[in-house]
Amino acid sequence: MSVRVRFAPSPTGPLHIGGVRTALYNYLFARKNGGKMLLRIEDTDQNRYVPGAEDYILEALKWVGIEIDEGQGVGGPHAPYRQSERKEMYRQYAEQLINSGKAYYAFDTAEEIEAMRKRLEEAGADAAQYNAITRLQMTNSLTLSAEEVASRIANGDPYVVRIKIDPKQDIRFKDIIREWVVVHASTLDDKVLLKSDGMPTYHLANIVDDHLMGITHVIRGEEWLPSAPLHVLLYQYFGWTAPQFAHLPLLLKPEGNGKLSKRDADLGGFPIFPLQWTDPSTGTVARGFREDGYLKDAVVNFLAFLGWNPGTEQEMFTMDELIQAFSLERIHKAGARFDITKAKWFNQQYIKQLSDEELAKSLQLGDTTKSLDLLKIVHLMKDRVTFPQEILSEASFLFEMPTEYEEAVVASKWNADAIKAIAAYVEDLNVYEGEFLADTAKAIWAAAAERVGVKMGKVMQALRLAATGAGHGPDLMLAMEILGKEEVIARLEKALAILPKP
Repeated sequence: MSVRVRFAPSPTGPLHIGGVRTALYNYLFARKNGGKMLLRIEDTDQNRYVPGAEDYILEALKWVGIEIDEGQGVGGPHAPYRQSERKEMYRQYAEQLINSGKAYYAFDTAEEIEAMRKRLEEAGADAAQYNAITRLQMTNSLTLSAEEVASRIANGDPYVVRIKIDPKQDIRFKDIIREWVVVHASTLDDKVLLKSDGMPTYHLANIVDDHLMGITHVIRGEEWLPSAPLHVLLYQYFGWTAPQFAHLPLLLKPEGNGKLSKRDADLGGFPIFPLQWTDPSTGTVARGFREDGYLKDAVVNFLAFLGWNPGTEQEMFTMDELIQAFSLERIHKAGARFDITKAKWFNQQYIKQLSDEELAKSLQLGDTTKSLDLLKIVHLMKDRVTFPQEILSEASFLFEMPTEYEEAVVASKWNADAIKAIAAYVEDLNVYEGEFLADTAKAIWAAAAERVGVKMGKVMQALRLAATGAGHGPDLMLAMEILGKEEVIARLEKALAILPKP
């Protein structure tokens, strides 16, 4: 049987980064096994539909490199499936369950259901549910005559369709990650399958679509594990073969104690969505990994390791390498700690791997860099930053002559030897007429220090102080090459003029 998986998000807001991980695992599994990946937008809850959310999902998947193989929504063969476009189809399956005695019509009002729950709570019931016991006291096709049910439907009375659960059975299935899962049916309630507006609930639409689309493996988050017994039961009721299930571990807070939330991300100062999202109703902007400066390869590797490991020491993978290494059997059962420090580490490594040209293209340039060689600036700084945009901010010392000097370095390193060596260096630079490169700058500096009897290494930090205002930083000689000879001379002369004499 050919492997077929699906990613089935709801367009109720921005796609959570955990959803991207789910999509990634589905994609890796499909590609590893020569199968297909479908995209299905589960938009049956029209009250929670958010404009722009579907486009956001598509853009996020495209950004991380997840390619969708199949969809047949309005807009062409490569558009996603949309459950809202398949509304009428679901009703026939709900009717099929009713006709086979596996579901029933329920005409209860919201007030009647609330009154039932209140009675159960007052009686100290374990769960206030609409189930095999309480359904016999409610207004449904199990307690009404066939004639009255037909009359109510003909009159247009609102109703829902509920699954009829036999409480005297065990529901069991084998999860690829969690092994055997067994739930007693008495703990389940008679979930609504078809709502009063004619739209299916997640439970019905999910099962029908997975069956009709030939889904062989359902790979989804652990939060859906409590719903899995109901889904398995629906497959049995329809007489269909259920797909194999794999419920992925939760994403935990960075500290590891509890499920990751948007509030955790806000407090920790890190994104929780792949792309920046602007809420269409409030205008509130939520930060995204892409806009924060994370490279897509870093995000893909970070997400892949949230609950999975390859069984080797390798940490950095191309997408093709991930596909070859991936297996559901190596996914952990325990929750995965969302260690944003690790995400930053991945980003640092991938920045280092980029060519200077690729990295330069990603920078938002202002007027400050026009007179300097951007490629050299990138080469100077890329091993020292976590995000591409930090290159220009961390290299700000190149764009303006120092107005302040690091006091601790002035106190400890600005001495007579330093002044003597730097003054000699200025003299030698003034008479040098060749190309001013890093190696040249270093050779002239070494010669000047030796000429005045000063050990170059002992006054190197003072030279950096005079040229940049700080006692630490990237390769000083390459920085001076970028600045150019005249600018270096001007900076050194300024430092000699204004810094205190020992």
